[in-house]
Amino acid sequence: MAVTDLVTDLVTDPSLHAALETSAHTREHCMSMLGRLFRDPPSSSSEDIQAELFKAQKILHAYLSQMRGLNRQAVLQVRETKQITAEARQEVDRLHLQLQNLYYEQRHLRGEIAACDAYDHKYQQLPLIPIEEFLSLYPEHSEADEHELMIVRINHEHVEREALEQERQGLLKKKQSLIADNKKRRDDLANLDKDLEKFIDVSLDLGI
Repeated sequence: MAVTDLVTDLVTDPSLHAALETSAHTREHCMSMLGRLFRDPPSSSSEDIQAELFKAQKILHAYLSQMRGLNRQAVLQVRETKQITAEARQEVDRLHLQLQNLYYEQRHLRGEIAACDAYDHKYQQLPLIPIEEFLSLYPEHSEADEHELMIVRINHEHVEREALEQERQGLLKKKQSLIADNKKRRDDLANLDKDLEKFIDVSLDLGI
């Protein structure tokens, strides 16, 4: 494969294809003119040959003018492509930085999640009733997920403890009432003993 054919295969831009094609035509035209000049030098050529050479020179100037136009167009396209490439690179850099920030944020959140998972939560130490027993008592929660079921069980435990606390407070008040009543009874018995002793002492003094 010729070098020109290889370059043509590598180049995909239509305007550059036109420039390569015009360049090839210009080269062929120059080689043809040089060959003609070697065969028929201008000093020994006839007027017809000189006229043909002049015509060929005008065609060469047209090719060169076309080449300059295509070269100018290619330069402008290269500048535009560079600008587009620079803008695209800036956008890629921005997206890459944004991706890095998201990666760091993701890593931070994963660390926080791991710390939360490893945290020794107090609710895990609560003496909750087994799940099977709870669901047998409240089957309406059988479709709840693990998180919702844990919340319901904790709320149930809270209600049960409040009820037990109220019962404890009631029993404590009853106990205090019984203690006070027993004390009163002991005081009454002690007073009765004193009265009985006085009665016995008086009876002995009177000789009854």
